[in-house]
Amino acid sequence: MRIEQVEPGSKGVDRFIALPYRLHQGDPNWVPPLFMERQETLSPKTNPYFLHADVMYFLALRGARVVGRISAQIDRSGLDIRKDATGHFGLLAAEDDQAVVDALFEAAADWLRAKGMVHMVGPFNLSINEETGLLVDGWDRPPMLMMGHDLAYLGPRIEAAGLVKAKDVYAYLYDIEQDLPAGVRQMIDRPLPANLRLRMLDMKRYEEDLGHVTSIFNNAWSGNWGFVPLSEAETKQMAKSLKLLINPKLAWIAEVDDKPVAFGVCLPNLNEAIADLGGKLFPFGIIKLLWRLKVAGVKTARVPLMGVRRDVGGWLQAILPFLVVDRMRLEARKLGYEWIELSWILEDNRPMRRMIEAIGSERYKTYRLYERAL
Repeated sequence: MRIEQVEPGSKGVDRFIALPYRLHQGDPNWVPPLFMERQETLSPKTNPYFLHADVMYFLALRGARVVGRISAQIDRSGLDIRKDATGHFGLLAAEDDQAVVDALFEAAADWLRAKGMVHMVGPFNLSINEETGLLVDGWDRPPMLMMGHDLAYLGPRIEAAGLVKAKDVYAYLYDIEQDLPAGVRQMIDRPLPANLRLRMLDMKRYEEDLGHVTSIFNNAWSGNWGFVPLSEAETKQMAKSLKLLINPKLAWIAEVDDKPVAFGVCLPNLNEAIADLGGKLFPFGIIKLLWRLKVAGVKTARVPLMGVRRDVGGWLQAILPFLVVDRMRLEARKLGYEWIELSWILEDNRPMRRMIEAIGSERYKTYRLYERAL
């Protein structure tokens, strides 16, 4: 076995991308990602994450056969905040072979160590603001948009390689056919302050509103474990990539005295629409995808972004998440959706977990982040 270093943007990246398609053959709940989307995400030409991060990919090979992969990355935006010399790993996939997993982690650790890192945590694919964590519970249902689905043996293999749990994050499933519990309904049906307004995202001011979303997100989550702010370039890329998916009826902004202070964005579950495309859009996949998203519709959706500014105090801080979720829920029902995933939520984010559990959501998937000293 040998380890091969693969530069982002090089021809070898396609082999890096291709491995999970082979490893997950026969797994009914794995959704093959669109190969083109993976190419864009892992390329410095199209992913603005690379503007503030150093990244390297590694392949494990036996002869010409790819048997494992991993990424190592250093997010300078995160280091500007914490200055803790922590590097990241991600995009882990491997055959069920401890020697392969060990070799991959040693390659990632050596690369990070050579760049001055003293600690490693992950998986982040590639950023904490993209796919986060390794699935350790909840393999019985397919993942939703921008959520991972890993082979069950990987968790024990990671631990055998010397890594330990750093943090768990949860995904909750919400049956939107059910009204909010009576206590919550009574709370949000009270008369609202005259200076509070809830509105849908304005597609005529699309980029401006996405800028408000980013500003609130960066403020609301700034104190959370592992936080890395969304940059201006990432906001522009997000606006571009989400434009096909986003429905203004499912994206809500709350304003106090005309200032945006809270938001929630609910996206149709792209994975439901692409599950049988085999990762290919052409020649016919693109037609099926557009039909399913724009005409037939999907039944599931995910809320990947939600937040309330930290300087909103008192009663409003408590009630705004419920108001935003209820607006999204009511509009989603009209559009034919049945289930919404709320994710991901840190295990120790008690206020958010209490809010999500109070509306009757089920915790149905657990993703784990691992760490080790270098």
